[in-house]
Amino acid sequence: MPATQWRDALRSAGLRVTQPRIAVLAEVHSHPHAGVDEIAAAARRRIGKLSTQAVYDVLYALTGAGLVRRVEPAGSPARFELQNGDNHHHVVCRRCGAIDDVDCAAGRAPCLHAGTDTGYLIDEAEVTFWGVCPGCQHERPTN
Repeated sequence: MPATQWRDALRSAGLRVTQPRIAVLAEVHSHPHAGVDEIAAAARRRIGKLSTQAVYDVLYALTGAGLVRRVEPAGSPARFELQNGDNHHHVVCRRCGAIDDVDCAAGRAPCLHAGTDTGYLIDEAEVTFWGVCPGCQHERPTN
């Protein structure tokens, strides 16, 4: 996605356009499900000096503005992806930690309905499938 689209997205979300924000958006787009360290290293390659704290601050702002979605599988550090409003789910490899998108488990967003009437207006459902990715299935176990 060109930088002009990132600028427009930031402005539409009410955020100031800055080099770190554009760099982080570009890296989250290029590396969905990346962690903060991976995003920070790649963003530094794009724009030079950028502290890890600045990347955390940018991700916090982007998540709050609804441009980025934070994904936190149990036992894993936070990962980030662009928020596209499709309310998809994730599958996580128990061995290497790889994460991939999977379509909604049932129906339209929010995909699942609470089993009982809670009085809540449900707008999102998170489902995480766990297993072993194709790459790890073909590796020989180490003893």
